[in-house]
Amino acid sequence: MHRVPPTRDESTPANEVSPVKSAERTVKILETLAASPTRLTLTEMQERMGYPRSSLHALVRTLRELKWVEADETGSAFGVGPHALLSGTAYLDRDPALQFAYETLEDLRSEIGYTIHYARRDEGHVLYLASRESRDSRGRVSRVGRRLPAHVTALGQALLAELTEDEVDQLMPIKLEELMEATIPNRAALHGVLDDVRKRGWAFEREQNTPGVACVAVAVGYRIPATDAISCSMPVERIIADHYHVEFVAEAVTRHAEELARKLRREGIR
Repeated sequence: MHRVPPTRDESTPANEVSPVKSAERTVKILETLAASPTRLTLTEMQERMGYPRSSLHALVRTLRELKWVEADETGSAFGVGPHALLSGTAYLDRDPALQFAYETLEDLRSEIGYTIHYARRDEGHVLYLASRESRDSRGRVSRVGRRLPAHVTALGQALLAELTEDEVDQLMPIKLEELMEATIPNRAALHGVLDDVRKRGWAFEREQNTPGVACVAVAVGYRIPATDAISCSMPVERIIADHYHVEFVAEAVTRHAEELARKLRREGIR
């Protein structure tokens, strides 16, 4: 008797199912547009993603109709649309840890006066979930919703330090992305930095992703390993004038991060 071949659901474990090609390409389009500081043409998108132009054109047209993508006045360059914002906002609204983190960010900014960030590790990157800008941060753009390689930020270094060396190597590429001259150049140097973070209990970077800015960060240990961290960004000239100022800031960030972790654990948030 002829047996009907098993379906994919019957024969393949859920975690081994190949992604649906059109769905995967749709997500990649949105991620590519979100990562670009400017709108992209179909040609530029094709160069970055390697997908056939015909597939890109059809998917972008559909995404435009659904308002996940919008075009410039010429209709030839594209960026993320308003419905992408709705999806991101829903994620923030439903995260139970953020409601407590907002209060911590306010308290920490009031105490030390600098810009404070809250971020979560996303594989080998960090995703900024909340920010409280310093009083004199006119003209700066909020990082909420932005994603940066973990090794170029104090936030990312604080969270990578929660992992073993092997786990870090599995997450980070062999060739690390270089954003600034001071960016950590390779895995060996990264492991040295992470060893220092573990010994100190906090991470520090200076102009590794933004000119003129230094940053201190501490992991929020309500999960093991920690997935979230708090950072404080300050002008480089401030720490040049007073070397011990970094330790003052680190103590404040550490104290608030530890209190937030205790609060989240008490609330049963994991």
